[in-house]
Amino acid sequence: MKVGVTLFAQNYVDWDRFERAEADPEAGELPQLVPDAQIYREQFHLGKLVEPLGFDSLWTVEHHFTPYTMITNPTQFLAYFAGQTTRIDMGTMIVVLPWHDPVRVAEGYIALDYMLDGRTLKVGFGRGLGVREYNGMRVDMAESRERFQESLDIFRASVSNEWFSYEGQHYQVPRMSLRPRPRPGNTLLDNMYIAWGSPQSMPVAAHQGCKPLFIPQRSWEEHRQELAEYNRIRVEEHGWEAERPTTVCWVYCAETDAEAEAGARQYMAEYADSAFRHYQLLGEHLQGLKGYEYYAQMAKLRANLPADFRPEDVYIANHVWGSPESCIQKLRDINDRMGSEEFVAVFSYGAMPVEKAEASMRLFAEKVLPAVQQFEPAAVPAFVS
Repeated sequence: MKVGVTLFAQNYVDWDRFERAEADPEAGELPQLVPDAQIYREQFHLGKLVEPLGFDSLWTVEHHFTPYTMITNPTQFLAYFAGQTTRIDMGTMIVVLPWHDPVRVAEGYIALDYMLDGRTLKVGFGRGLGVREYNGMRVDMAESRERFQESLDIFRASVSNEWFSYEGQHYQVPRMSLRPRPRPGNTLLDNMYIAWGSPQSMPVAAHQGCKPLFIPQRSWEEHRQELAEYNRIRVEEHGWEAERPTTVCWVYCAETDAEAEAGARQYMAEYADSAFRHYQLLGEHLQGLKGYEYYAQMAKLRANLPADFRPEDVYIANHVWGSPESCIQKLRDINDRMGSEEFVAVFSYGAMPVEKAEASMRLFAEKVLPAVQQFEPAAVPAFVS
């Protein structure tokens, strides 16, 4: 199995300051405890370790306007590392198509693919959930599903054909050609991935002919069932082959299980809190919003949860922490469930000091990575035909 690393560039300790300034336009410029510039320096440092430590790939995400994650242009961010490396593959998890001009998205991937010069570039797309981000991009969130579909169509057309045009509800593209043309022998269309958050979005993704990317929000058993149905749709309704997923996990590796659990409970809890705040998951904006009915239902359920409910417990249960031996076993269990083709690790999150992220990453690379890279492919989850 291939094993990659993804970078998020979170500035978790800035959340309180950010929310105060957001709520009070008269508050003025409040000083940051940790400057964003420091976060970027630390992420560049960790990213430069990925290849020499033996990992197979480097990934990143896309988010805007809050401290949640501060990587606003994934292909630009990865282009920096394309020039710093010679061996590793790269991928996006994900570019949110409804926020962008799809022609510009295609140009970014084509340019990055040239920089990688034959290394694999995995093209991960998604629809997005953050209302701040939709508002900041001046895009109606209720149009996200239609915009996603049109953007995907345009991306495929622009990469497949020298000349293309498109006439849709949201995007109109005159007859045109992208230059440079996609790199000869490129596999951009063969390595397109879709990530989804709600179970209701899974069939929409399955009909697109893309590969599945799991950024877990539910139990692995639930994701296993989704993957089985995803592949049933591919095989029975389209005649396509079943696909193995790329799976993403938060990781905290330490010498002992006790040390790792302490770190995981602190920093994974901070990540869960950051996600909750960024997505405003209890917000009224989700109620009645087209295409986001699952999240609206979840918001209602969360509002009635007991006071001792801890969202971070989902992360603690689902993700990978422990001694090297425990990490290997947890990854083996995930592989047995999901039949993954690649595992992508998040080593830096919450307010974790960069020194701790690097120590976890180095220990994992030394004692876990060689074993996981030798995993035999597990069976793809079966579906009932």
